[in-house]
Amino acid sequence: MAPAHPDQWISAFLAAAAAELDAARNTRLAYGRDLKDFAAWLARRGESFATATRADVEAYLVACEAEGLSKATRARRLSSIRQLYRFAHEEGWRADNPALRITGPGASKSLPKTLTIEQVDRLLDAARTKGRSDAERLRNRALLELLYATGMRVSELVELPVAALRGDPAMILVRGKGDKERMVPLSSPARTAVTDWLATRDAVEEAARKQGVLPSKYLFPGPGAAGHLTRQHVHLMLKDIAVLAGLSPAMVTPHTLRHAFATHLLAGGADLRVIQTLLGHADLATTEIYTHVLDEHLKHLVLTRHPLARK
Repeated sequence: MAPAHPDQWISAFLAAAAAELDAARNTRLAYGRDLKDFAAWLARRGESFATATRADVEAYLVACEAEGLSKATRARRLSSIRQLYRFAHEEGWRADNPALRITGPGASKSLPKTLTIEQVDRLLDAARTKGRSDAERLRNRALLELLYATGMRVSELVELPVAALRGDPAMILVRGKGDKERMVPLSSPARTAVTDWLATRDAVEEAARKQGVLPSKYLFPGPGAAGHLTRQHVHLMLKDIAVLAGLSPAMVTPHTLRHAFATHLLAGGADLRVIQTLLGHADLATTEIYTHVLDEHLKHLVLTRHPLARK
């Protein structure tokens, strides 16, 4: 029998997504937010997950568009609803999937924003001056060097265990989406920055331990319940570093550095399959977007630097 309350539908679906679909925590959080919004919209119309029809789902998507939500957000919400009803059908809670044959708006076909090598160099230099103490400045430099040297997602970076960086390794094991693991190499500057940070970090942790505070297992400890720096903290920190570097904060995010890592490798002659492995992409088609970024860069060079270029 189907649960009576929409929260029970959502919690059961999310538990299944974690166990069967191997969905990452951030993915499950996104599912939960999308489905709670849909449940609230249905409730205002006197409907529920159990009674919603295809027309209701379509009307909800129209309402989302009227709110000004992007194509990508509307496509993701439809995907969340579709997967919820697929799960409900398998559980026998619904005889149908009202979202199955609805065509979504599709994500916008935009190229990922990236940075030039010169802009990244400015960010790395600025990171050395960002912080209220020597410890913070060393931490911020190590964090930025790691982001650019490895192309890690910010969630992968903040959750790095300190044990993975002990002994000055040339490569580290990264746990990515769906708990899939991959090896990524560390550049010489990143290894130096991490070594410097570890010396300070360990001294701070030892002083705290003497006062009865348990040491953190993460490379970048944080005061919150998770025990490590949050993604939001890193995001805001990068905005401050961008200002120090004389760059627009709007163009600098953790994901922009991930794109820069891939684009600069490709421009340097790296094989697309290698970049796919380093980024942890399940599908090569996801990685191929960087070839288009490089094409745009080369076209810009021809149009602006070639001696016969016309204004």
